[in-house]
Amino acid sequence: MIKIGIIDDEILARKVLEEYCSKINNFQLVLSTGNPLEFINFVQQNEVDLIFLDIEMPELNGMEILRSMIKPPKVILTTAYSEYALESYNYGVIDYLLKPIKIERFLKAINKVEPSKIEESKKDSSNEELQIRHDGVLVNIPFKSIQYIQSFGNYLKIFTDSRMYLITETLINITALLSDNFHRTHKSYIANLDRVTKATRTYLLIENNKIPISAMYKIVVLEKLEGSSKIVK
Repeated sequence: MIKIGIIDDEILARKVLEEYCSKINNFQLVLSTGNPLEFINFVQQNEVDLIFLDIEMPELNGMEILRSMIKPPKVILTTAYSEYALESYNYGVIDYLLKPIKIERFLKAINKVEPSKIEESKKDSSNEELQIRHDGVLVNIPFKSIQYIQSFGNYLKIFTDSRMYLITETLINITALLSDNFHRTHKSYIANLDRVTKATRTYLLIENNKIPISAMYKIVVLEKLEGSSKIVK
């Protein structure tokens, strides 16, 4: 078994990695924490073969943790920022994953560890629901019921067929938890393209709601909808 540790102060980011690791037969998750000091204390007394280490954390960042360890486990860095990539390789990291992390990129990274020991589970990996924490309670929302998601300051508004949920999270992190039919249309919006009834070059229409499309995302979004009767020139 390959003993795995996850260190990331973002709860949803940890959840994504925990889900991915659960699909690898010979991965054993021994620690998942958002507290760098907890990790340092744990690794001094326990065996850990591979860690997924976030860079941007409040008490100690990932690079500071690497510098402090005399003989660290094998490391895969995870971050939303790319500026540390060059420095990280000075510490012998296996790979550098940019968030949101997709399963294909995750698999490519872990196969750099010991390819002969990596065994991907054959179980169905499809996930038809988004799990969130709303008002302190875990809620499962079917993907098909989600119309769109809007960034609102430090929160996200998730608009579904039945209601709106307000959660503390970022669009970057939640993207990794969604199925392929969800796409960013704007710096503040993610849309469920399966629910689009009309698409123009400036907005998508979902249940009479206009979802803006910015220039940055327009080409990709319209290509995804190309060939459908939804596009209005």
